[in-house]
Formats: sequence, structure tokens, C-alpha cells
Amino acid sequence: MSASSGPRRRVGRNTLTVIVIGNSTLARTTVVKLLERELAGWNFIDLVSTESLDRALGAEVRLIALDLAGRAVESASLRDDLAAIAARFPDAPITLLSGTDDAIIARQALKMGIRGFFSTSLAVDIALAGLRLVLAGGTFFPQLLGVVTNGSNEHGPARSEAERRLDDRTQYLAIADFTPREADILAELQSGCSNKVIAGKLNLSGHTVKMHLQHIMRKLQAQNRTEVVARLIQRAAGGHDASPT
Repeated sequence: MSASSGPRRRVGRNTLTVIVIGNSTLARTTVVKLLERELAGWNFIDLVSTESLDRALGAEVRLIALDLAGRAVESASLRDDLAAIAARFPDAPITLLSGTDDAIIARQALKMGIRGFFSTSLAVDIALAGLRLVLAGGTFFPQLLGVVTNGSNEHGPARSEAERRLDDRTQYLAIADFTPREADILAELQSGCSNKVIAGKLNLSGHTVKMHLQHIMRKLQAQNRTEVVARLIQRAAGGHDASPT
């Protein structure tokens, strides 16, 4: 069985490399195509499984994205994959690709040393901001931004959208000196909403949303929306979840 769904990519010792591992050809190649546009000049190796990792030996591997594929974070299969990666590329940060936004799973992954948790529901610009954050040495766990301090109750009643937004806003207010309205806008911004959509959801004018975003960028010393998300996640990881208990 071929290790890659596409043509074999040339591996050079001095070429910065990202490895993408997953059973789904569509998901794997979609991630690679996205990263090729974001990281021009980098080398990308897509593998069906960790059994083919030796193909990448000798490459300057800077990131490994592994598809969780519905497995439990503490499953023997995932632990075997992580051990195989660590044996060959001990210094490369590992991120997980997941079909779920479950904060409990994300927190378990963080405790295991995973550096990023990317769910399929993430907006592309936020996912790319998270990628750059991991490559810069940070951690990316947006699911943990909205977790209330007393923990989530997976057996309790589902929370409404308003309740979830209130939890998100509480977290944002704790991270930086944001006004309640700015926190509301940040909660929508994390979901990848445009200014127009944010204005509609919060019953604000487009000019007002733009003004609040300018204040937010000034407080975070960010130049654009992507930097806002990256800096916010970095603050949250350092302030709330860098050392989980």
C-alpha cells in the first residue's frame, strides 16, 4: 500500500517539513493543500499511518499533524502512534486533527503533551493562526477557552447558545481587560464570523463592530483579525491551561 495519496515528495535535510498522518485521503490531502499555500517553500509528507514514518527520516520535521480518527485520546492505538512519532522525531510538536470540539478530549490531549487540537469546525483563518502559534512554540486549544471553571457536565442538560456565549465572554474578560461588548465580539470572531455577521448577531452597526475590533487589536497589540485570535489563544493557554491539573 502506498504511504501517500499523491506523488512522492522530495525530502531534503535542510527543507522545513510538515508530516500529515491520517487514514482519510480526502482529509489528509485537503490539509496538505491548505498548508502548501500557507507555508510556501516547505516540504509536506502525507502518510496513511505511522508505519510509514521512516520515509521522513533525515528531514527537518517541524510539525506533525495526526488524525485522531474517532479514537479516544487515551486509546492504546493513539499511544502507539505517539510513541512511534516520539522515537523518530522527539523534538517535533504533535497536533491532533479531530472531528469533535469536545473540551474534555482537548484537555486530555493537552495533559499528554499534544501541542495543538484542530477540529473540523474551525474556521480556516483561525486554524492557520493556531498553526503559526504551534510553530512559534505555543499551544493551540481553542476548545478550552470556553470551559467554565467548575468543569463541564457531559451528562447534564445541553447549554443554550446564549449560555455558551456567556461562558466564552467570562473567559475572555478574565484573559484581558476587555469590555463586555468586546468580549461578545471576540466570542464571535473566534468562530470565524465576518464583521457583517457579527453586527447582525449582536444587533450592532458595521461601524461599531469595526471600532470595537480596533480597540481589541490595540489592547492585544495585534495588526489584524488573525493576530487577534493567535494572541488571545496564547494568553489563554499561558494564563489558564498551560499547567492543567
